[in-house]
Amino acid sequence: MSPLHPTRPAHGTGPARQALPSRVLILENSRSFAAMVSDAIGERLGLEVVCCRSLAEAAGALHDDHGVFLVLTGLVVSDGETEQVLDFFLGRGLPTVVVSGAYDEATRDRILSRPVVDCVLKNTPGNIDYLVWLVQRLERNRRISALVVDDSTSARSVTSALLSLYGFKVIEAGSGPEALEALAHDPRIRLATVDHEMPGMDGIELVRRMRATLPRDHLAVVGVSGGRDGGLVARFLKNGANDFLHKPFSREEFFCRISQNIDNLELIGTLQDLATRDFLTGLPNRRHFLDEGGRAFEDHVDAGAPLTLAMLDIDHFKHVNDTWGHDAGDQALKAVAQALQAHARPTDVLGRFGGEEFCLLLPSMGEAQARAHMDALRERIAGLEIPVGEESLSVTVSIGLCPVLYEDLHAMLLHADRALYIAKASGRNRVVVDLDTELEEA
Repeated sequence: MSPLHPTRPAHGTGPARQALPSRVLILENSRSFAAMVSDAIGERLGLEVVCCRSLAEAAGALHDDHGVFLVLTGLVVSDGETEQVLDFFLGRGLPTVVVSGAYDEATRDRILSRPVVDCVLKNTPGNIDYLVWLVQRLERNRRISALVVDDSTSARSVTSALLSLYGFKVIEAGSGPEALEALAHDPRIRLATVDHEMPGMDGIELVRRMRATLPRDHLAVVGVSGGRDGGLVARFLKNGANDFLHKPFSREEFFCRISQNIDNLELIGTLQDLATRDFLTGLPNRRHFLDEGGRAFEDHVDAGAPLTLAMLDIDHFKHVNDTWGHDAGDQALKAVAQALQAHARPTDVLGRFGGEEFCLLLPSMGEAQARAHMDALRERIAGLEIPVGEESLSVTVSIGLCPVLYEDLHAMLLHADRALYIAKASGRNRVVVDLDTELEEA
């Protein structure tokens, strides 16, 4: 499952995002249990796991490698017991999950009085699955910003501390207007907790205004209140909140509610991705291209800005399938898609239009610039060596351009398609521009 609502990767150059620590440290005196957890995390999540059986080993691992972002620890090891173990990891500022084989309320309360993420029992059914989910959730949370809205400084601090404990980047707002300003300036905010009792703009009104611009597939909103108005929950939900929490709430309830809402947000994003993305190449599909391209077209018509539409078709693709096999054809489609994605600018709209045909919409590009841009892509694709077993194949593409803003996007597609036909009929592996005057002559 991809994190949150998947988006097309940025193209071109730009600052690389700094890699986050990606290792999990397990401190456990049972080799078999540590191996089961380690194997499950490695196989399902692709994360590296470091297993230790003592605090001394853990100290050595942490000293040698600063890439640990999470600790799963038992409470009793050869050189330490409960408080020593917790002090060791919490004192280093490491998010810590306690995995215990013994259970009693006093021990559990003592553990949860410390700033640990969670306390998990070893011997419960599904405990390995839960730990894998927990590791995945905490790993992904680090890429999510959360907004805490409350006019009470102390209440904000409590909620912010919990969200920080669970890995979120936290942003605070003391009022509705502050919250709306934060949302307008930070598109990475995907979660908001909103208190109801605030002066000026209460929580329900704030949620209503949030939903005017941010739908449920972009922002999860959890209402919060210490009031006992029986209709408050329904009013929050009817105005756009995803969930509601009564104060005071337990840490475990808070974590479960927050995680459930983020999981649901990711699930919606995954379903949307399946509906709008081509399974083979990973590019946006025809439907997504038409939706996004239609919006870009309207924007450029309103602004009077240049816009060019390009259609690409792999030359002699049937011959590739017949000669090399359909698996090789799939590899060729993927290679062309990757070249197209790497060549496109962040503002471009691209997609697989069907079969061996691709489309690219070039905002703010007129005919001359678009011709040069697409000719460079044509050469890039012609230079590909696509591995097929111990051999490699190469392909070329023909490209048709429409640099004229006709009545709608579909008209531009028709003209670009006619230019593509001319490119193929005149020898393939070339770029042809279908200008208004050329069409009139045809």
